[in-house]
Amino acid sequence: MTAFYKELQPADPYRIRLPYPFSNYDRQLLTLLYQPMVGAEAIAFYLTLWAEGEASKDETTHYTLMNTLGNPISKIFEARIQLEAIGLLKTYRKDTGDRCFIYELCPPLDPKTFFMDPLLSMFLFSKIGETSYRRVRDRFVVHNEIPSDFKEVSRTFTDIFQPVHAKAGYPAEKQDLQGRKKGGYEADSDFDFGLLRQGLSEQLVPKRVLTATIREFIPKLAYLYGWGPLEMQKVILLAIEDDYTLTVEGLKKSASEYYKLTVSTTAPQLVQVHKEAPKLTEETPKTKQDELLVYLETAPPIQVLRDIADGSEPLPADVQLANQLVVTHGMEPAVVNVLLQYVLLRTDMKLTKAYVEKIASHWLRKNVTTAKEAMELARVEHTQYMKWKSEGSPTTVAKPFTGNGNRKPVREEKLPEWFHKKDEAPAAKAEPRNESLEVEKQKLLAKLALKKGKGG
Repeated sequence: MTAFYKELQPADPYRIRLPYPFSNYDRQLLTLLYQPMVGAEAIAFYLTLWAEGEASKDETTHYTLMNTLGNPISKIFEARIQLEAIGLLKTYRKDTGDRCFIYELCPPLDPKTFFMDPLLSMFLFSKIGETSYRRVRDRFVVHNEIPSDFKEVSRTFTDIFQPVHAKAGYPAEKQDLQGRKKGGYEADSDFDFGLLRQGLSEQLVPKRVLTATIREFIPKLAYLYGWGPLEMQKVILLAIEDDYTLTVEGLKKSASEYYKLTVSTTAPQLVQVHKEAPKLTEETPKTKQDELLVYLETAPPIQVLRDIADGSEPLPADVQLANQLVVTHGMEPAVVNVLLQYVLLRTDMKLTKAYVEKIASHWLRKNVTTAKEAMELARVEHTQYMKWKSEGSPTTVAKPFTGNGNRKPVREEKLPEWFHKKDEAPAAKAEPRNESLEVEKQKLLAKLALKKGKGG
């Protein structure tokens, strides 16, 4: 199975942590600054968590997200790791007992910090181009310089307030208080600051200019342009001011100029390492049967209903029935997918609730948890399921073709493609059984009805 499926499954529960309320301004930042970088699906995932987190703190399964977003679990996982990388989401997992997740939403960076960040600003620039980049930057970064003939006369805290020494003691400390953080992403870096300092003399670049902000900024620039400490020494020497000060703006400008002189006039671009969902690592699908298994294990039931109907949206009653099997009765989505395929294709696309629930009840008692187990049980119990269907709807039982010219031949009900495919197993274990004979019989009847329908 896929690597992501080891990390995340539809039945895994999660809850949302919203440390502080977000605003409409945050939504604008997400839409115009972050969406071009990570895509609409990732932002839709973030906005969905935001909406759910404001309304409820209850625990629910990822199956709910699959239905809300209309995406398989693989795309949910892809959206999650993109948000984590960009600094909008923190994920916490509990592995003891049943696996569970906590999703903590982080606010977007304020515009000034965003556009000062070399990686984020260049990422956005490479996605939307210079014209759009300048327009969106001018929208969010407000330039309101105070005229030189104005002087600040604001009072300070100590001008207005004075302490009163009393015996009331100190306020009780709270360890769980959390303010609105600045946000931002985490970038792994092994930048060698020791080597950087060795090539910079104290006279030209005093140690004091390498403030915490500058030290945080230098590895990001080095990562963006692919430089080591020696190249960054030259950038710092270009950026140092006459009064021995070093600013983030100066570093960005000097790095850009040095890159144009030594490498290329075209700015570097940031690309996602794996645009697609993580590749299969253990069992790469080799046959259509294997591909179908992956599809049934990962697709949400609503997508299966949509695919069976050639892209048409399923009726609310059908969606409600599928949801009820997963949420109320605890069936695995993959098992529900097999059940939907089996029933729809052999009942001429009619999803009869009583018939579905009767088979579902049998599968629940048999503790079926995977698509492969459900397929095998459907093959073995096919004769019994036909009897159940006949008992529930006697008029739909297929009758043999009698040759009467006034009557049309009754079409044999379709069966899913997987029904006729045998699982790979050693020949010694493939002993003849009554169920196997019944399956072969149904296959022959289907072929016979098809030939007669064509006038054969």
